[in-house]
Amino acid sequence: MVKFATFKSLLILALVVVANSAFAQFDDMPPQPGEYGKCYAKCKVPDQYETVEKQVLVKEASTKLMTIPAEYETVTEQVLVKEASKKLVPVPAEYETITEQVVVKEASTRTRTSPAEYRTVTEKMLVKEASGKWVKKRRAPNCFSANPEDCYVMCWEEVPAEYKTVSKQVLARPAETQTTEIPAEYKTVTRRVLKRPATVDEVDIPAEYKTITRQVLKVPERTDEVVIPAEYKTVTEKQLVKTGGFTRWTEILCAEKTTSNKVVEVQRALASRGYDVGPIDGVLGGRTKSALESYQRENGLPVGNLNIETLQSLGISY
Repeated sequence: MVKFATFKSLLILALVVVANSAFAQFDDMPPQPGEYGKCYAKCKVPDQYETVEKQVLVKEASTKLMTIPAEYETVTEQVLVKEASKKLVPVPAEYETITEQVVVKEASTRTRTSPAEYRTVTEKMLVKEASGKWVKKRRAPNCFSANPEDCYVMCWEEVPAEYKTVSKQVLARPAETQTTEIPAEYKTVTRRVLKRPATVDEVDIPAEYKTITRQVLKVPERTDEVVIPAEYKTVTEKQLVKTGGFTRWTEILCAEKTTSNKVVEVQRALASRGYDVGPIDGVLGGRTKSALESYQRENGLPVGNLNIETLQSLGISY
């Protein structure tokens, strides 16, 4: 029993030493929280590598002498068989038939006089100008007495003018003289006239050729120095992109609060944003952790744990 107690004490002491040695590599401590029950983490982020391809020389470039044979081409050319010459050819006269108009009767004029025309018009003629006169009237509307004799009114009224109707002849169209042109009369006659007199033409007889085909040297035989390009192969290697290290102190969800229900919330939030978390089972497994790390890197969040900043970004209460 005493030996077991001694072993337990040694184990506790070893854990304290390990914990102290772990904290010994940090120069800072988590911020002083304002309340109990808060947890902070500083996680080690591994170095980041990327796979790159590069060309590696396998064989140096070189040269060699190569004989290039002569080149020939087929040419086609015209060869004179018979010289050009001339001959005289008589050209007969040419005639044409023309049609023309001949005057039969000269143009003339004819004069005709039309008498003047009149029409009867009727008009009213004033006999007596319009005038005015006083007219005596009884019972003015504004008279208070019922006796019509008690009130009289004098009105100045118009006496209309007097007219009579008279008829007279007026000129409708004056007399006029019309001159009519009588056109000349023609008849059509047809006759044959000389268009071009007979001549003698000198005709060219073209030369005669025949086509022959033959082989001619285009490029003589020569010796060229040919460059044999270097040979490369593509190799793949890992290249350091970012050196890892420990993150800053970040507030995380404490272990007792990291329940399966909370993990389910995280899995659903990541899945709704297109991340592959695997089955939504409330277990913080490998696929869920990988999806969570991708989300944190792509959104500039602390990487490596289920921290409060990530929960806030996902809209999950903590």
